[in-house]
Amino acid sequence: MALTRRDFLRSATVVTAGALTGVAAYGVAYERHRLDRIIRDIVVRGLPPALDGLRIGMITDVHHSSVVPADDVARAVAALAEAAPDIIVLGGDYVSFFDRRYIGAVAELLAPLAHAPHGSFAVLGNHDDEREMPAALTARGFTVLKDQRTALMIRGEQLDLAGIHFWTRSPAEVASVLKGTGGTTILLAHDPRRLTEAAALDVQLVLSGHTHGGQVIIPAVGAIAGRKFPVLSGYATRENTALFVSKGVGTVYVPVRINCPPDVAVLTLRPAV
Repeated sequence: MALTRRDFLRSATVVTAGALTGVAAYGVAYERHRLDRIIRDIVVRGLPPALDGLRIGMITDVHHSSVVPADDVARAVAALAEAAPDIIVLGGDYVSFFDRRYIGAVAELLAPLAHAPHGSFAVLGNHDDEREMPAALTARGFTVLKDQRTALMIRGEQLDLAGIHFWTRSPAEVASVLKGTGGTTILLAHDPRRLTEAAALDVQLVLSGHTHGGQVIIPAVGAIAGRKFPVLSGYATRENTALFVSKGVGTVYVPVRINCPPDVAVLTLRPAV
């Protein structure tokens, strides 16, 4: 019996819907829990030879909630702790939608990362409140940088870390936080769009999250949210400034990742040649 055009379209629709359902189920049940540990070198302009090989561990966008269980967070923390980096940075969005029920719990889950050899530092994301979340992290031993900077002396060289709020955006505001930095400067900015301001201010390196790597990457289409960011995940440069963006650990809005597994990162600083 001949297959009519209507029958063909109906069959194609059923097959497509089934395939999409299967992909979504995979993203919910498996990929959002399949953590990667990214290990890579990051070239930093003007890095002193003494800081060559310094390792920074990064974890961001934990989003601990009813759909991002403690087991996922603990596994990410263990993967980063096992790498034993010299410095730990937390990139913000520890809970979702300011949910106070998870603030103490996520701070406790992150606590094993609080005492890296040269310090453990945190900034806040757009899902974090201004009081309870930083207080919980501080109580566990993290230094929370809220539009602040700090100078570290490592192997006889100064390394400046500056951390800004998600809402700190204008060039003047970012410049105010960076005032007084010298030598090698790393900007911790939850939103990678701050690369624009950092490049204008000649900052050497920006570490960010916020994007979740797109969270859902559709083949031949990409991520819907990708167009507004300088890069969704990984390494990029603008002028003399380098940027690294982590895909983060958790999810928000929908508990699914497709072609975009969660990650923590271990970044080794290298001088430009």
